[in-house]
Amino acid sequence: MAGSGDNKVVNILIVRVSSLGDVVHNMPMVADILRHVPHAQIDWVVEEAYTALVRLNAGVRTVIPFALRRWRKSLLAPATRAEMGAFRRRLREVEYDFVFDTQGLLKTAVVMRLARLAPAGQRIGLANATEGSGYEALSRIFHTYSVPVDVRTHGVERGRVVAAAALGYALDTPADFNMSAPQAEPRPAWLPTQPYAVFFHATARAAKQWHVAHWITIAADLAARGMPVLLPWGSPAEQLAAEQLAAQMPNAQVLPALSMMEAVLLAHDAALVIGVDTGLTHIAAAFNRPTIELYIDSPRWKTEGNWSPRIINLGDAGQSPSVDDVRQAMATLL
Repeated sequence: MAGSGDNKVVNILIVRVSSLGDVVHNMPMVADILRHVPHAQIDWVVEEAYTALVRLNAGVRTVIPFALRRWRKSLLAPATRAEMGAFRRRLREVEYDFVFDTQGLLKTAVVMRLARLAPAGQRIGLANATEGSGYEALSRIFHTYSVPVDVRTHGVERGRVVAAAALGYALDTPADFNMSAPQAEPRPAWLPTQPYAVFFHATARAAKQWHVAHWITIAADLAARGMPVLLPWGSPAEQLAAEQLAAQMPNAQVLPALSMMEAVLLAHDAALVIGVDTGLTHIAAAFNRPTIELYIDSPRWKTEGNWSPRIINLGDAGQSPSVDDVRQAMATLL
């Protein structure tokens, strides 16, 4: 199909519902498809919390919200059943030539199956797991074509490989996330007008966190440069951790509770981002902001930002970065 000369619209549906970092890492698949299949019209099914994020990608025609996280709390309620019915009808409005499930779970395969196919349409997904992924082999029962991937395929490359194999083109360009800048009018009062650094210090798994003393030392280095540090949080425990950090930093500001898109704006506008292996760090890298990714208890090969010299990846599973590692990265980026 790649490089075909006809003008036939090719309707494509991507099913990648979560999580935050994985949704971001799936974005380059869109630019790849449009580069090789210019007449493609691409829709995307995603968890409702991430719809605004996917809408930043101008290559996506329609974002279809999926609310399973909310629906499962009240499956028998009439309002929930009505929403689920409306979701199914939305999946049947368009005849899709290709439906891609790049998540490889039974729930995403079921969504793939619900979508309406064109007469020669195909349902395409992963043939196997990558190392450490949550892949469910049963998902293959809904595939027309299952694409094998190397067990150590990078999170960004996984969707790209699946689309390239199905549509018949080679991957020959760096990852292009094609995300526009988030808009915020008026500008939030908490967002500085001067260059600032963000510490994405929080993560759900304690083992992935960087040592508190290291954050404090790096904040002092940034204070010497006259650069404020902003500390976001996403839960009461993370807010407490941010407040405890700020109490030991001369230049830190604990932010108010942020919406998803406010957090994206925070990452997009930063002069420097330092963060552990978490979704917001990956968003900063996707925007090609000067980003230092810290890998402490997760394998770097899975998600490291490798598409821009403005991203420096440090550490690896069981190899926490040192303060000097981060200082050297800062000297390169600032």
